[in-house]
Amino acid sequence: MKYNTSNQQGMYSNGSNGYNGNNGYRNNKPGGFGGRINKTDDANFGSALQAVAWENHTLSDFKKDFYCPHTNVLNRPYPEVERYRESKDIMIKGIADAFLNPIQFFEEGNFPEYVASCIKKMGFDFPTAIQAQGWPIALSGKNMVGIAQTGSGKTLAYILPAVIHIRNQPRVQRGDGPIALVLAPTRELAQQIQTVASQFGGQCGQRSVAIFGGAPKGPQARDLERGVEIVIATPGRLIDFLTRGTINLRRCTYLVLDEADRMLDMGFEPQIRKIMHQIRPDRQVLMWSATWPKEVKALAEDFLQDYVQVNIGSLELAANHNIIQIVDVCEEGDKQSKLNTLLEEIGTQKLEKTIIFVETKKKVESIANGLKRVGWPAVCIHGDKSQNERDYVLRDFRRGKSLILVATDVAARGLDVEDVMYVINYDFPNSSEDYIHRIGRTGRSTASGTAYTFFTSANQKQARDLVAVLAEAKQSVSNELQAMTRFSGGGSGYARGGFRNGKFNKRTDNKFGGGSRFNAGFQRNSTMYGQKPSTFRRFD
Repeated sequence: MKYNTSNQQGMYSNGSNGYNGNNGYRNNKPGGFGGRINKTDDANFGSALQAVAWENHTLSDFKKDFYCPHTNVLNRPYPEVERYRESKDIMIKGIADAFLNPIQFFEEGNFPEYVASCIKKMGFDFPTAIQAQGWPIALSGKNMVGIAQTGSGKTLAYILPAVIHIRNQPRVQRGDGPIALVLAPTRELAQQIQTVASQFGGQCGQRSVAIFGGAPKGPQARDLERGVEIVIATPGRLIDFLTRGTINLRRCTYLVLDEADRMLDMGFEPQIRKIMHQIRPDRQVLMWSATWPKEVKALAEDFLQDYVQVNIGSLELAANHNIIQIVDVCEEGDKQSKLNTLLEEIGTQKLEKTIIFVETKKKVESIANGLKRVGWPAVCIHGDKSQNERDYVLRDFRRGKSLILVATDVAARGLDVEDVMYVINYDFPNSSEDYIHRIGRTGRSTASGTAYTFFTSANQKQARDLVAVLAEAKQSVSNELQAMTRFSGGGSGYARGGFRNGKFNKRTDNKFGGGSRFNAGFQRNSTMYGQKPSTFRRFD
């Protein structure tokens, strides 16, 4: 049995596990890839998709090392390299070769003209830390794990090498699968990745498509059947198409797992493992994550051999230090009035783009409608919105037509909107990891931003982690919040006081826990959005 990428890009012949054999993609027998799946039963989802027995196939060679290091990179003294890494908070594990030293300037990348011209057109000044260190590793064909905060430039860190990798493979024909596959947790992130892929891959005729749930399958399927070089996919929709035989992965030699920690949090690990077994084992794999929990590490150990790990910043739970974090320890019933007061101050001179994170879909709608009724330019997004609705809302928000976005955690990761100045956690998320990703919607790249959080007794179990995040980022921690870390009980007895001598003391002030200036002197032009602040409606 032959797997041949130079002849029809790797079509299989007959065989028990081949793509056109007894368990092939296009038969409709039980166990084949053409059977129906029940998407409502997560345990059985993708059960018809059988792993390919790659040991029974002869794999054709393919090229994946395209890196030609610049003389400046090769000749840079080691102490200078280490000073650069230290200044950018870069830690690296797995290599010590000089030719994989970081690229400090775009000119040192020795990129082909079709890539260099795109970089110049985009107007970038310098590579980000993850790009500077990641590009030499990825372009050398090595497996890589990149740990970096959101907004660090990681998308371009893997798309640029993908474009070069694809350019050096045989052309994709109709019916072939993609050469590069990017797995992402959400449709918003998938769409944003495709934008970058189109900007750079489009210059040399590379086609890309984003496939995700919540949108019609027909247009996505037609794009796949015409042949594309890059597929950006959420795991569920990809398995659906694999099972139906709409797509195959026999030509995939460049695989990216973006926001791997988020995908595992969302329960995608079984789907990811099924997908990995559809791809030849000598593929190049790049895994990206904002955190490094044991589950992500286990996935890397299982599917990445001899990988290089690049950490930007500490592996501990850490927030972007460009973000001012302000925490208000309050009662649940005070949140609505506090939100009004906070928006009043934010909008005193000029309202900037603001994202308000809320726990439930119903509450998202309620808060957004309440804000609109009193004149705030608010829109909302959550998982029950159709794709057209979500696209419309995000387009208005990006363009600044609507400056307030109320959202569930669907927007916490992968939502890359420029110049978001404020994030408000109306409801605290279920974990500190999600908190970090939420506030990471502001302070993108080298920009600064401010995050406000309403923290109640219901969130008490996260107090210790939150304080650790604040302390690591050198943010102020109020006595009220600190007291919650010492109180091991729970329940609704915590009002707005500190814990002293075995009991809670009522607060005599009303300041934000992170050292706020936000409860004095709130002024706003009462005609700015049509009604006075006193008429702001409470939303239940």
